[in-house]
Amino acid sequence: MRKGFQNIQSNENNNYKIIAVDDEEGIIDSLSIFLNRSGYQFTGVTNPQEAIERVKSEHFDLMVLDFIMTPIHGDQVVSEIRKFNKELYILLLTGHKDLAPPLETIRRLDIQGYCEKSDKFDQLLLLIESGIKSIAQMNEIKQINEELKSTYEKLETSYLESIETLRYTVEAKDTYTKGHSDRVSEIAVLIGNKVGLPDEDLKTLKIGGLFHDIGKIGVPDTILQKDSKLTDDEYSEIKNHPSIGAHILSTATIFKDIIPIVKHHHEKYDGTGYPGKLKGTDIPYLARITTIADSFDAMSSRRTYREALPLDKIISEFEKWKGIQFDPELTDIFIDILKNHFEEIKLIQEKYK
Repeated sequence: MRKGFQNIQSNENNNYKIIAVDDEEGIIDSLSIFLNRSGYQFTGVTNPQEAIERVKSEHFDLMVLDFIMTPIHGDQVVSEIRKFNKELYILLLTGHKDLAPPLETIRRLDIQGYCEKSDKFDQLLLLIESGIKSIAQMNEIKQINEELKSTYEKLETSYLESIETLRYTVEAKDTYTKGHSDRVSEIAVLIGNKVGLPDEDLKTLKIGGLFHDIGKIGVPDTILQKDSKLTDDEYSEIKNHPSIGAHILSTATIFKDIIPIVKHHHEKYDGTGYPGKLKGTDIPYLARITTIADSFDAMSSRRTYREALPLDKIISEFEKWKGIQFDPELTDIFIDILKNHFEEIKLIQEKYK
């Protein structure tokens, strides 16, 4: 019965690759016999520089490493390996416990364990078996995480497709906003790039811009398509769309980062906007960027009651409302874009006519 168990264990061990590094060939030969007998895939190296290159080019699960070697010691080998491989499980061998590196060095280099050299390898085998169990557990956790990531990405895609359908429905209800969300999205990202936002924020700006008006799905068609001036009651209905949009998106956690954009893109810097009457820097930063992009597209688009405003008029409007409706610093940056980089905006407008 014991022999059968050992065969099973040996077959499992064969899935793991171990590299041993020691400048004494006798130690490598002994480890080779010992570890091959235990079923591991074994590689022995006497040159520490070669070991570094082997780890660069091949996958190993565990390294058994001598500390005192020439031309470089084991801690230097680990230091080099940790520059490109943070996951390799490393056990350090020392000729004597007094020759072991300081505990601070072992922690800093993420060395998982060490033991003294001996004619018997019982202690080393226990450390290796413990290391392999840890590696197996980590591999299982990685696999679970990959499966969860795949499931999450599929769910995210499904949600995005559903909301995208709603977005197109909104555009179908209000023909004068055709392409509006796409333009707002790309102009917001253009501003985000100018202020040096990280990629994650640029992604949030992009998606937030696409869905910032999603709440108009809850506004009656008669109001969205009205040619004449809105009554106070009708305007109140329109003002509900940011809150409606935030509510629609709140059912899925994948949209949590864009909800502040959707909910607050009609806030004003002086606190007179809606729905929260937020003021100044209390307005989420990405929402402040989207407000500028949204307002620009509204001014530069033709409506039934007016033609698109010329560029000089748009610039004067932003200058007039700087610090009142719009974040003053962001407004200065956007005015610079309008004056000196308008061809980038023209490309966006041509793309989504």
